[in-house]
Amino acid sequence: MPDYDFKSPRLFTQDRLDAGAVLTAGEAQTNYLLNVLRKDGGDEVLLFNGVDGEWRATLRKASKKKLEFVAGERIREQTPPCDLVYCFAPLKVGRLDYMVQKAVEMGAGVLQPVLTDHTQTHRLRTDKMRANAVEAAEQCGILTIPECREPLKFGAFLSGWNADTPLVFCDERMEQGTPVAALEALGPGQKGLLIGPEGGFSPSERAALQEAPFATAISLGPRILRADTAAVAALALLQAVVGDWKQEF
Repeated sequence: MPDYDFKSPRLFTQDRLDAGAVLTAGEAQTNYLLNVLRKDGGDEVLLFNGVDGEWRATLRKASKKKLEFVAGERIREQTPPCDLVYCFAPLKVGRLDYMVQKAVEMGAGVLQPVLTDHTQTHRLRTDKMRANAVEAAEQCGILTIPECREPLKFGAFLSGWNADTPLVFCDERMEQGTPVAALEALGPGQKGLLIGPEGGFSPSERAALQEAPFATAISLGPRILRADTAAVAALALLQAVVGDWKQEF
């Protein structure tokens, strides 16, 4: 494993990063650093913006309530975006937050909500989803924030899918078998993963997926998993068999 700095606070910024750049901390960041972590002027943090890599920066108190970052040296080069497109039926708020965070940790480069017939909730705030993605990236050393897309209805999602990109979907009704062989047959390259709602795909949605030439069904074993559990299991399986867990660094 690379020699990451796991001790310094790590924060995302919208600003460009360069040696000597002075950035103003947001209100939430200032409160977090000064009142929660009890940091002070002269302490160090890590900054990243998804473009310029990761930088070590020093805190500077411009006033009692104003905090600045002074960028020092770049300690990690920017990594390319992950090419895994994670598609999911939105869940209720607490479990949706968990699922988004885990998807980011597992290497999702795109988060695409899909509104299915059995979707539990059709209200999803994309800005909140992105905030959760940012938090997960801050905590896990990830340098690229995934693209957070607006929800699509199932029909529009499927008809608009790029047929050159394999779409893997978890089918709890298919006969149990090893998913490894099915994934290995897809080979390397970009993949999409679709996780349905807790009620599963409707018969018409399942039929549409089975008929799509770019879609591949896999089983996740003999047990029925909750949607958020299925997401973590399927993401781990995909990354281990045909994803970036197989890459040599």
